[in-house]
Amino acid sequence: MFKLKVTTVGNSTGIVLPKEVLAKMHIEKGDNLYLTPTSNGFEITPYNPEFEQEMETAREVMKQYRNALRELAK
Repeated sequence: MFKLKVTTVGNSTGIVLPKEVLAKMHIEKGDNLYLTPTSNGFEITPYNPEFEQEMETAREVMKQYRNALRELAK
């Protein structure tokens, strides 16, 4: 568990993530993070959950039309 401090950043409010957290999450300065509500509060993740849902739908379509897509790729 890491303790984060809420601080002032210019005219805004932000949190500072320790280097260990950045390394474990594979994020760098300038990356986007997503704050999503969960049953236990909120989750911070570098992965866009909406994009993941769209990719899952795309995978299902590609699997269903595998042969047609293979022919189109020729």
